[in-house]
Amino acid sequence: MKKAIHVTGIEPCPFLPEVDTPLRASAMKPFRGESGRDFYRQALLCAQSLWLQGLPAQSLLLINRAFGADHQADPEMCKIDPLPYAAAAWVMKNRKEDQFIGNPRRHYQHLATRMVEPRKTLRSWRAWACWAMACRIFPDYPADEEQMIEEGIVEPGISEIETSLCELGLKGEAELWRTVLKETI
Repeated sequence: MKKAIHVTGIEPCPFLPEVDTPLRASAMKPFRGESGRDFYRQALLCAQSLWLQGLPAQSLLLINRAFGADHQADPEMCKIDPLPYAAAAWVMKNRKEDQFIGNPRRHYQHLATRMVEPRKTLRSWRAWACWAMACRIFPDYPADEEQMIEEGIVEPGISEIETSLCELGLKGEAELWRTVLKETI
């Protein structure tokens, strides 16, 4: 594969695969209704490309899509490209001040609490795992307190997230996430 195109002079995320052409989220259209290996790889490629285009918020959205792949049906897809916890943390930590990122804490709170099928429960816990990273990376970013009150949402603790990833996730997933989480401090 060719060297990634640095549209904005940004260094590529070392936790995402290299791309040789600019991609947008629309590059996922051929994979509509799919959740296998090709879907996963394309989501990661799009995330890298969007990062390189100076769009960290959109890159995170594609990382979220990658978490939605059916890793249980094909755990081998994560051998080359591990679950993107490190990529999500890296994008949040390395975006430039003038690049829109939104409020990742609120974003992941909403994602975790409004998840739909397929694999709703696991995907929700993965969103909570990313939420925990966002809380550490952006400690001053507020939660959606209104949603928490109206819907009775209780933010999970680190041990609850880890236990859920152990029970529902891939073998070694909780340890991978815990390692990345420690690096966010």
